[in-house]
Order: sequence, then structure tokens, then C-alpha cells
Amino acid sequence: MPTVSVNLWRADVVVLYDWLMSVDLNSVPITHPAEKQALADLLSCIETDTDIPGVTQTDIDVARAEVSRDMGW
Repeated sequence: MPTVSVNLWRADVVVLYDWLMSVDLNSVPITHPAEKQALADLLSCIETDTDIPGVTQTDIDVARAEVSRDMGW
């Protein structure tokens, strides 16, 4: 299958990883089953292609603060 590369801030990926590890994907509102599968695929890629699974709670807290710092909405 074709692939795509996306550059994200490390803090964003830490926050996404933490959320994906803790959320019940069956409770996430979706309009098509492929959406849930795409989230599971994203989690799998983060787990296998990055060092993010080794982050600590402190790393997660810092990442959350960085990502939310300039939220204007």
C-alpha cells in the first residue's frame, strides 16, 4: 500500500500516544470502522517506529504543557 510521511512535533506524538494507549477506541465516536482502524494503525506505527513508548509520566506532562501552551481556542 502507498505510504505517507508526516512530520509532527515530538510533543504532539507523545500526547497522541498517551491518549491512544488510554482511550477505549470502542467509545470514540466514529462514522466508519476504518476510522477506528486508522487510529489503531497510528498507535502501532508510534510503537514500532519511534522511541515514544519509553516516555515517562514526566515526559507526558511536559509534552501536554508544550502542546497546549499556545492554544487559542
